[in-house]
Amino acid sequence: MNDRTNETLRKLGDLDETVANPDEDVRGRSVRDQHGEDIGTVKDLLVDEAENRIRFLEVASGGFLGIGREITLLPVDAITAITDDEVRVDPTRERIAGAPEYDPRLVQERHDYGNYLDYYGYGAWWGPGYAYPTFPYYR
Repeated sequence: MNDRTNETLRKLGDLDETVANPDEDVRGRSVRDQHGEDIGTVKDLLVDEAENRIRFLEVASGGFLGIGREITLLPVDAITAITDDEVRVDPTRERIAGAPEYDPRLVQERHDYGNYLDYYGYGAWWGPGYAYPTFPYYR
């Protein structure tokens, strides 16, 4: 088995890449939980370049004009629906608020993403039996 527990994901916005279908690019869309509660806005997507897969949504919330905004990561596995203007996710707003603190080093150096996946109860993409969600794709 390939040990990928400590790898670097990159922000899609920092790469010379795009989402395969531009209509499926969720950046800028509102994020709402299973009850319709506002979580924030998709700021960027964290990409696994080795497999050309999006692994996390980088979600920004709060603040004014971008100042004082909090960033949280949500596994792409948490997405339950995507519309033209929003992304619905399974975890509740309260659950997301208690997530591990965002660390900007996640996109600067190798990092263990397992703590985020464990917190939300999703299996690791490098583990046996993992099935990638049907959306979103990037190229």
